[in-house]
Amino acid sequence: MKTIAIVSGASGLIGVQLLHQLFKENTYDHVITVSRRPLAFKQQKLIQVEVDFDHLEQVSLLDKLRQNDIGGENHDLVQAFEKEKVKIHAFCALGTTIKKAKSKENFYKIDHDYVISFAKWVHQWGASKFLYVSSLGADQRSSVFYSKVKGEVEEDLKLIPFSYLGIFRPSVLLGDRKETRIGESLGKVAAKAITSVGLFKKYKPIYDHQVAKAMVHQALNDELEVVKIIESKQMQIFE
Repeated sequence: MKTIAIVSGASGLIGVQLLHQLFKENTYDHVITVSRRPLAFKQQKLIQVEVDFDHLEQVSLLDKLRQNDIGGENHDLVQAFEKEKVKIHAFCALGTTIKKAKSKENFYKIDHDYVISFAKWVHQWGASKFLYVSSLGADQRSSVFYSKVKGEVEEDLKLIPFSYLGIFRPSVLLGDRKETRIGESLGKVAAKAITSVGLFKKYKPIYDHQVAKAMVHQALNDELEVVKIIESKQMQIFE
């Protein structure tokens, strides 16, 4: 039996940290990334699968693994999939901003449709656990578009029969981004000021690696609840 991690959104702030944590964790024999383009990573455990998220349901993971097994390095993994002797944990840090998406429609497609499509796809391939990066304040009834979309994703994920669904709601994220987000930078300053005097600790900014560590910890240790929401303050314990 092989234990596999499948990751979407691996090129993002949390996704990169998630890969680092998964590479270090001996429990996982392989880490499979699912993305639109190749990632600038090379690691013994890593297998990269390139997909079109608009047609993900048509992609055969097994065929992709066979294609990547040119040198026979992953022959044991292919055999394990063929014999259904794999334990799969799926991690989703997929998301964008309205600025990058350029419209609410495109934002919804990426942050909602692609996430749900990925979840259904990995469930089809045998994933027992799904761990998703949502956001503090996620609520499908919210008047804030971003929070509303995140809330809808959470509710739709609950309809997919995973053995375990972990929903992570980080506050403002700290870490080294490739691009600068002015609004988020101002949010960090405000959040730090508020939490420095002990007010509203749930809004305390959190580092990307703390979220990633919390996700891996929950994947490996939490077996009791079918659906669990992990709030930002609960992730602050991971350093």
